[in-house]
Amino acid sequence: MVIEKILNNNAVISLGEEQAEIIVMGRGVAFGKRPGDLIDQSRIEKVFTLKNNDLTNKLKQLIAEIPIEYITVSEEIINYAKLQLGKNLNDNIYISLTDHIHYAVERFKKGMTIKNGLLWEIKNLYKEEFQIGLEALKKIEQAFGVRLPEDEAAFIALHIVNAELNEDIGNIMAMTEIVQEVLKIVQYHYRVDFDQESLNYYRFITHLKFFAQRLVNKEFYHDDEQDDLFQIVKTRYAEAYDCALKIKEFIYKKYQYIITKEEMMYLTIHIERVVRVH
Repeated sequence: MVIEKILNNNAVISLGEEQAEIIVMGRGVAFGKRPGDLIDQSRIEKVFTLKNNDLTNKLKQLIAEIPIEYITVSEEIINYAKLQLGKNLNDNIYISLTDHIHYAVERFKKGMTIKNGLLWEIKNLYKEEFQIGLEALKKIEQAFGVRLPEDEAAFIALHIVNAELNEDIGNIMAMTEIVQEVLKIVQYHYRVDFDQESLNYYRFITHLKFFAQRLVNKEFYHDDEQDDLFQIVKTRYAEAYDCALKIKEFIYKKYQYIITKEEMMYLTIHIERVVRVH
């Protein structure tokens, strides 16, 4: 295989069957190399072939931003989940789960933990996925030396559920409409066009999908223990919070759904991240 593009010292782009792009990973696989050089086969640890070009581009961006270890651990968890569940998972999970694990570990090292308001429900409604989440915590501890709380097993379970989600067409259509409505409110508030290729946009869309699913199913996210963090976010990201208030008002008028304080906090954070480049 020949190097087409170098992402970092540990990841390169090459061409596979039918000249389709593949991502080749391995410690030091690109060290001292240039595009056009042959890849040292002995250094190859992982090869990613995603059928969706958009996902491939997002994975490239993610690989360029975070250490290779997170990609490796995430793939181990995904393969384990596929084996335990006996089903394929949407390729989106390679990005969403990797991104979440990296963020969770970095946040934990800084002494910041986030409670999962749906912990009880996930443990009882998605038992298989939650058990996979617990196994994931062991793999994460082995790789990074940190033992994440049980709440993170539930967050990981949600990523798995999302990857195997099979909502009826009515719910899917309703969720899509809700996501689009929220995006329009943010666009009009800031008078910007989103960079739909950016990782922050992908993170925002992922959050909105979960939000829309809760709305459609009339579920609410509650966590009274995060009031201090909510006040910090509200003050620090005042404009993003004002935008979130517009969304809250719209959602209540159209769907008679009250966005909780906790949901407002996460919505504000994601809005701030997705418009930050502007």
